[in-house]
Amino acid sequence: MTTVVIRECELQDLAGLLALYGELRPQDPVLGEHAAREGLAALLDQPHTRIMVALVDGQLASSCQLGIIPTLTNGGRPFGIIEHVITGAAFRRQGLSHRLLERTLVLAWELGCYKVMLLSGEGREAAHRLYEGLGFKAGIEKGFVIKAPQ
Repeated sequence: MTTVVIRECELQDLAGLLALYGELRPQDPVLGEHAAREGLAALLDQPHTRIMVALVDGQLASSCQLGIIPTLTNGGRPFGIIEHVITGAAFRRQGLSHRLLERTLVLAWELGCYKVMLLSGEGREAAHRLYEGLGFKAGIEKGFVIKAPQ
């Protein structure tokens, strides 16, 4: 029987998290172990950042990052942004991303968010179906991205 645990990331999840990020963004420079450990520790200390993970039989299989952005609009309620959604290739097509994102949305609502947004690559149709199945809607707001010059 397969055991799935969905929880907030812990420092001991670093190796699994880096492996997932390597699948998600293979073009990114690789962080050294010390810098990666310090970076994750700093992220985990941020009150407005949550990294959620799903473990399958103890192996880190899926993750996403939730940013909680304080604001003075909407009665002072924050909004959420979900980024870096990834399920490892060996764990795809099992409903894991759906379960992870459901739990992440519950956390966002518990933290008082009035809305949650995410961006997804234009051609990622399977991911779009997943997001729509969770209640995300395209066409309400239009996203724009600008990246730092290199």
